Amino acid sequence: METAADVGEEELLPPRSSLVSDDYEDVEEVEEQGGNLKEPLLEHHPINLRRHAPNNTSQLAIVGSNLCPIESLDYELIENDLFNQDWRSRGRAAILRYVFLKWTFCLFIGIVAGAVGFFNNLAVENIAGYKFFTVSDLMLANKYWTAFWVFAGTNLALLLFATVITAFVSTAAGGSGIPEVKAYLNGVDAPDIFSLRTLVVKIVGMIAAVSSSLHVGKAGPMVHIGACIGAIVGQGGSRKYGMTCRWLRYFKNDRDRRDLVTCGAAAGVAAAFRAPVGGVLFALESLSSWWRSALIWRAFFTTAVVAVTLRALIDICERGKCGLFGKGGLIMYDVTSDTITYHIADLPPVILLGVIGGILGSLYNFLMLKVLRVCSLVNEKGRAYRLLLAATVSIFISCCLFGLPWLAPCRPCLKEDCPSMGQPGSFKNFQCPPNHYNDLASLFFNTNDDTIRKLYSSETNDDFQKSSIMLSFVASYVLGILSYGVAAPFGLFVPIILTGASYGRLIGMLMGVNSNLDHGLFAVLGSASFLGGTMRMTVSVCVIILELTNNLLLLPLVMLVLLISKTVADSFNPNIYDLILKLKGLPYLEDHAEPYMRQLTVSDVVAGPLRTFNGVEKVGNIIHILKTTGHHAFPVIDEPPFSSSPVLYGLILRAHLLSLLKKKCFLPTCTLSSFDASKQFVADDFAKRGSGKHDRIEDIEVTAEEMEMYIDLHPFTNTSPYTVVETMSLAKALTLFRQVGLRHLLIVPKSSCRAPVVGILTRHDFMPEHILGLHPFLVKSRWKRLRFHQSTLTRFFRTSLMWACS
Repeated sequence: METAADVGEEELLPPRSSLVSDDYEDVEEVEEQGGNLKEPLLEHHPINLRRHAPNNTSQLAIVGSNLCPIESLDYELIENDLFNQDWRSRGRAAILRYVFLKWTFCLFIGIVAGAVGFFNNLAVENIAGYKFFTVSDLMLANKYWTAFWVFAGTNLALLLFATVITAFVSTAAGGSGIPEVKAYLNGVDAPDIFSLRTLVVKIVGMIAAVSSSLHVGKAGPMVHIGACIGAIVGQGGSRKYGMTCRWLRYFKNDRDRRDLVTCGAAAGVAAAFRAPVGGVLFALESLSSWWRSALIWRAFFTTAVVAVTLRALIDICERGKCGLFGKGGLIMYDVTSDTITYHIADLPPVILLGVIGGILGSLYNFLMLKVLRVCSLVNEKGRAYRLLLAATVSIFISCCLFGLPWLAPCRPCLKEDCPSMGQPGSFKNFQCPPNHYNDLASLFFNTNDDTIRKLYSSETNDDFQKSSIMLSFVASYVLGILSYGVAAPFGLFVPIILTGASYGRLIGMLMGVNSNLDHGLFAVLGSASFLGGTMRMTVSVCVIILELTNNLLLLPLVMLVLLISKTVADSFNPNIYDLILKLKGLPYLEDHAEPYMRQLTVSDVVAGPLRTFNGVEKVGNIIHILKTTGHHAFPVIDEPPFSSSPVLYGLILRAHLLSLLKKKCFLPTCTLSSFDASKQFVADDFAKRGSGKHDRIEDIEVTAEEMEMYIDLHPFTNTSPYTVVETMSLAKALTLFRQVGLRHLLIVPKSSCRAPVVGILTRHDFMPEHILGLHPFLVKSRWKRLRFHQSTLTRFFRTSLMWACS
C-alpha cells in the first residue's frame, strides 16, 4: 500500500471533446466572469509561479443523461437602497406570514412526498406482481417458452417506455438524481432538474423501470422527486398561470429554495424507506453543504408528516383495497426478535463482513464507473442508441433471470404456505413438481422488497442452498452494475441493499456452526457493510437499517460493520456519488482545501477580461457589454465627478440590469437620479425566477435615442459584496466562498493607488482542473489520502477475480 492521489481522479471528468465547443470563448462566458489581473505576480509569493496557457475548463455538465449549460446559485443577501427600503417596510405581520408560509410549505411537501411514495410502492407491487403471477401460471402449465416471452416482452416494454419518456420528454429525469440534488445544494443549478415535467417523468419512468425486473431501486428517484416537490413549492408562485400573491414573493430567492429542496430530499428518503429519522440524517450527511439547527427542525417536521401520511394511506391497504400491495406497514423488513444474542466470539465474522463489504463496495464503484463511461459514449450518439442500449440490457437481464433458476435443484416444501401462488413474495415452483419450490427462482421472481424481506427473515436457515445464494449474489452484483447504464429513472440504494443481503447470508451459511448468529442477521449486516463500502455513509445508513428492520439490538453490530467497511473502501476510491458527480462534470466544491491552494493567492487564478460599469452608465454601453459577454455580475465603480477618486461602489447583477432596461427609467444626462427608486420599482421586479423563461438582452428593444441616455445604477447596486484582498490564500477564500454560499467574490488591491477592484472569483476559479491548468507543476501537491495506487488496485482486483475463478 502506498500514499497516492485520489485514484483515477483525472479520468473522472467527461471527455474534453464532449464538453467544449469549437468556439470556446463564447462557451466560457456562459456562466459568469472572472477578474483581470494585469499586474505582475506579488513579490511576497513563496514559490515561483509560471502561468501556462489559459485553461479552457467548460461550464457544461451532464445533467440526467444530456450535456447542459450550468450556472451557480447565489445565496448572498443583496443590500441596496431598494431592497433595504423593502425590508424596512415589513412589519411584524409580514414576518409572521413568512414563518407561517415556510412551515405550511414543509407540511405540504411532507404530505405530497408521502402520497407519491405510497403510490410508487403500490404501482410497482401491482405491476410487477401481476407480471410474476402470469409467468408462474404459465410455468405451472409447462408453457416454458411462452412464460419466457411474456416475461422478457413485458420487461422490454416497461423499460423502453421509461427510456422513451426520459429521452423525449425530460432527459434531466434520467438516473437517480442524487448527484444533481447534491450539486444543487452545493450551489450548482442546471436547466429543468426540478421542473414539473421532470417530476412527472421521474415518477412514471421510475415505476416502469423498477417494474421491469432491472436490478434498480426507487429510493434514489424518491430523493429527486422530493427535491422537485420542494423546488416547485419554493417557486414563489407562477405569473404565467396566475398562481401568485404578495406573500409568495418572499420565497423568490435561492436561499429559501435551498431549504425547501433540502426538506424535500429528506422527505423523499423518508417516503422511500418509511424512515423519517434516517431521511433527515441522509440529507445532513450526504446531500446538504449548508446546515443549521432551524433547518434540522423543519426537515424533521417534514419527515414526520411523511410518516403520518404513509400511516394513514397504509390503513387503506389493511382493508384489502391495495391489490397486491398487501397490508404493508411502516416497517418494511420487520425482523424483530427478542432472542437475538451475540458474544465476543461472534465478532470475527462481523469484522470479516465489514472487510469484505469494503472490498466488494470499492470494486463495485470501480466497475460502475467503467460501465457508465461506456454507456455514456453510447447515449451521446442519440435517442435511437439509448433505446437500443436499453433493449439490449433488458433482454440480457431477462435471459439471466429466467435461465439461472434452471441451475438450482428443486427442494421439498416444508411449510404450509409454500409455495403460495396467491400472495406476493411467496416461494415459486418454477419448473418444480407440486409441493416443491425453486429457491433461486423465489429470489428472482419477486420484487426487490420481497426478496430482501426473504433474505432478512429469521429462522429460515434451511430455506436456501449455498449455491443458490451464491448465484443470487453474483447476479445481483453484475446486473446491478449493468442496469445503471440505461438512461431511465432509477436508483442504486435498493440493489445495493439486496446485493449486500445476498453475500451476507452467504457468509452466514459458510460460517455454519462456527457462529451463533442467524442467517437473516448476517443478511442485514451484509447490506450495511455493502452500503458502507459503496456509499460511505455511516450515521444515516445505520439509522435507516434500524428503521427498516425494527430491531434496535442490531445497533452495535451495524455500527461496527459500517465503520470497518467504510474505512476499507476509502483505501481504494471515493464513494459512488462523488464518482458520478465528477463523471458528469458537475463543479462540486469540496469541504476541504487542497494543500496547493495555500501556495496560491487569489490573484493567481483569476482570468480576464474584467468588465465594469460606472455609477451612472450610458445605456448603449450597458447593452453592448450584456450582448458581448455572458457575465452575471459587474463591479460598479464611482469616478469623478461622483467621487474624488475611483472607488468600488458595489456589484450589480445581470438580471437586475435587464429589469432596469425593460422599465426604461433613463436619464437624459449623466447625473444622479432625483427620483425615489422605491416609488417606481418594487422588490418583486428584481426577484429571481425559479424556472420558466428568463429575460434576455436580445428581447429588449431600445431606440437609437435611448441608447444615448443614462441609467443611475446606485439604488440597485449591492453596496456590500463580499471582498477579499489580493494577497489572501486561495484556501482561505475557498472556505469563505463555500460556507457563505457565494456566487461572486471580489478581489480588491492591497494598495490604494491601483484600480479599486482587480478581479472576481467564481466557482469556476476554485475547480482543480482550472487551477492545475494554470499551474500544472502543482499537480504533485494535490491532497493525498491513504489509498492504494490505481495500478495496485487493478492488480489486486485482477488477482482476486482469477483466484475466485480458479
